[in-house]
Amino acid sequence: MELKIELLKEHSKENTIRIADYIGGDSKKFNQLMSLFLGKEYRVTQRAAWVVSHCAEKHPELLNNHLDELILNLRNNIHVAVKRNTVRVLQNIEIPDHLLGEAADICFGLLASKDEPIAVKAFSMTILAKICKKEPDLKNELQILIEDQLPYGSAGFKSRAKKVLLQISKY
Repeated sequence: MELKIELLKEHSKENTIRIADYIGGDSKKFNQLMSLFLGKEYRVTQRAAWVVSHCAEKHPELLNNHLDELILNLRNNIHVAVKRNTVRVLQNIEIPDHLLGEAADICFGLLASKDEPIAVKAFSMTILAKICKKEPDLKNELQILIEDQLPYGSAGFKSRAKKVLLQISKY
């Protein structure tokens, strides 16, 4: 299967699942996918993002060799689907200690931004809550940032914010 061609065929859940099933737990195939995901072709990175999310859900170990570049890619000018799927993946894995500072800095930026969609902010909150468990000094900064946005947030934002605030109050 030529991944790039398959990604460009159609943007559908069925196609995403078909490609993710083809990759399975194969690290070589996943490496090819990550090359497309981290590339410069707008449509390819967008479509690869959803496949990366599906693969990481079933085989999170495939991300181990890609965490640095995955996190640092969030600093680039990338499609919102790439951001959303990256933070979705990161909220469900253990971020290594050497990347905690970088991940926290990026997620604080995403959460503070007025331009980011609710999903990106919600996933960023969850990542930051997990980081606060290891780095409790960040708890107050996260709490202030969430509380400042709470009155203006959507129902989804408020729901996640309340859960995160309760979670970090226990640290």
